Amino acid sequence: MTDPSPPLADLKVVDISTIFAGPHCGRYLADFGADVVKVEQPAGDSSRNIGWRAADGETLWWKLANRGKRAITLDLKNSEDLATLKRMLTVADVLVENLRPGKLEALGLIPDELIEANPKLTITRVTGFGQTGPYRDRPGFATLAEAMSGFSSMSGEAGGAPLLPPIALTDEVTGLAAAFATMVAVHSGGGQTVDVNLLETMMQIMGPLISAWHTEGYLQPRLGSGIAYSVPRGTYQASDGGWIAVSTSSDALARRVMELIGVGDDERFQTFDGRIANREEVDRLMAEWVRQRTLSEALESFEAAQAAAAPVLNVGELSSDHHVAERGSLIEVDGIVMQSLIAQLSKTPGRVRWAGRSLGADNETSPGPDASWFED
Repeated sequence: MTDPSPPLADLKVVDISTIFAGPHCGRYLADFGADVVKVEQPAGDSSRNIGWRAADGETLWWKLANRGKRAITLDLKNSEDLATLKRMLTVADVLVENLRPGKLEALGLIPDELIEANPKLTITRVTGFGQTGPYRDRPGFATLAEAMSGFSSMSGEAGGAPLLPPIALTDEVTGLAAAFATMVAVHSGGGQTVDVNLLETMMQIMGPLISAWHTEGYLQPRLGSGIAYSVPRGTYQASDGGWIAVSTSSDALARRVMELIGVGDDERFQTFDGRIANREEVDRLMAEWVRQRTLSEALESFEAAQAAAAPVLNVGELSSDHHVAERGSLIEVDGIVMQSLIAQLSKTPGRVRWAGRSLGADNETSPGPDASWFED
């Protein structure tokens, strides 16, 4: 029995984006079978020089964000190379770019003209602040979006400095948002631009906090690992030095935890409002209960009580976790261990065909020389 064709096998994507958010959009499309051609300037993408490196000298960022893509180089300031790109766009389904607003047009790649030449083309434009507005020309970096979205203002310990996430959170989330919006546009028949930006993507993950400000003037303070609407919620250290994370995001879960730590009959802790009003006391009781047990004992007690808790794992511990192994959540691609697909489709699964390739690896076999790419 032959493997089913991946769901996006007929989708042709030209990816001229750089660094992280735009390339991650192309990566998700490639993971599910799209023919993604990564177009770099001859000097290469900046992500080839950022962070940890594989044995072949390429960075792990590059290997991950550009997996499954063909790699070609074109000098877009050269008229012949620009003509090659324009020809590719006459048959492509998607163009992904993350130049500053106006820079694509300055190259002679006018969205309206590209769509007129290819009415099915979707042009996904990933920027820091969007194609319009007073901030449109500002540099677009994840750190700025995390700072301006309200995310950092509420991250950190009470009374401490606002914190930024220790990962490229905004880039990762925006790549997902861009891939989703791209497929909505493709499903709609294409022929349009998709305006995705880092700031508004981060605003989307703020939940109802923006509405809370407009409704009742509520600004969430910095609470460490806590959240405004539920307690206990956080990380607590066990007697053997391990850490456990506790969630009580439903009233039923919270009541089980209160029973577990021996205060189930205390009227102060019967409701969300009551527990929140006594946040410090609930947190103290939770921390004291965990501190009297090993991590294994605490986890076993939570499981027996059907309450929600998990060990705090580092990446090494995650990599050896039996659940991760059984589900195939990590895969090895060209000698590099990396994340598997973001979702498992039962009938039309995707697959990671290769890790990000060397600079210009497909120059001789991809468009323009590869005439088959231009066949519908």
